[in-house]
Amino acid sequence: MTQELSEHLAPAAIAARSEQVALQLRPHLPPTPLQRFGALSDELGAEVLVKCEHLQRTGSFKARGAMAKILTLTDEQRERGVVTASTGNHALGVGNALATLGGRGIVYLPENASPSKVAALRRFGLELRAEGNDSGVLEPVARAYADEHGLTYVSPYNDPDIIAGQGTVGVEILEQLAGEKLDAVVIAVGGGGLVSGVAAVLKRHLPDVKVYGASPAVDAAMAASIEAGEIVQVDGQDTLADGTAGSVEPGSITFELCRELVDEWVLVSEEAIKDALRIVIDTEHQLIEGSAAMAIAAARLRSTELAGKRVAIVSCGGNISTSTLVKALA
Repeated sequence: MTQELSEHLAPAAIAARSEQVALQLRPHLPPTPLQRFGALSDELGAEVLVKCEHLQRTGSFKARGAMAKILTLTDEQRERGVVTASTGNHALGVGNALATLGGRGIVYLPENASPSKVAALRRFGLELRAEGNDSGVLEPVARAYADEHGLTYVSPYNDPDIIAGQGTVGVEILEQLAGEKLDAVVIAVGGGGLVSGVAAVLKRHLPDVKVYGASPAVDAAMAASIEAGEIVQVDGQDTLADGTAGSVEPGSITFELCRELVDEWVLVSEEAIKDALRIVIDTEHQLIEGSAAMAIAAARLRSTELAGKRVAIVSCGGNISTSTLVKALA
């Protein structure tokens, strides 16, 4: 990696880019609430503020990164077509951006993708290509197809524009804190785009904030890669946190960002994810997906060290199918 590229991808540069992108996204995507969850605050003995990205357009923070990337393309590039690989939420973001700005898209997605997300993708008019069961493996396939046909590849996370778009979640958190303190933030991690962007923004302004990266214990590719000191493939199992499932693309720029920005990794069991999902439904009467419940579960697992502190949890999405919900609540 050249020095110029290293500086371009440094956390400070990503944070500055996120703050610029936030202004560009405002006409297209609404800000989401930073809401105190009372029951969770009482349980943890902390002030727990949940950034409700499950209320974002398309039901996920992924709408931000996708819109940020599609905004950089010309009308001709959008009309020629974009290609992506996704378990669902990122593709929904791409579909929304194309519906808003114009253009067409092709999505490579795993065969076990959530049926509700697949149905939503079809409503956006995207061309779907289902192959295998690992979106991480499909990323190089989608990238190669885009290169071969002169189309634009839109990565779910391995792109500075995408990361900067996700970082606008952090920009909004700072605005909504209105100068009040924040001790820690808990963020679900799949490919690492969300945690890279949000942590870069928050640490630029709140250098002492502690960043917890949450991943499902049965499919924690980024956490395993950080531990190994290089990007490794994991043999992931099915998880309720399907939005974070899959391998990390070789050479992903999020690896170095996660290594620098994430202070502690929390691996969450499926039972803990189920419990967190039930708690949110029972106490806040809001529907979130497994990846969002996983971040809440991670905070519960760190309740002792979070006690007495002000904590933000990013509820990354709300796209959960009825079959997955039934399985989780059974």
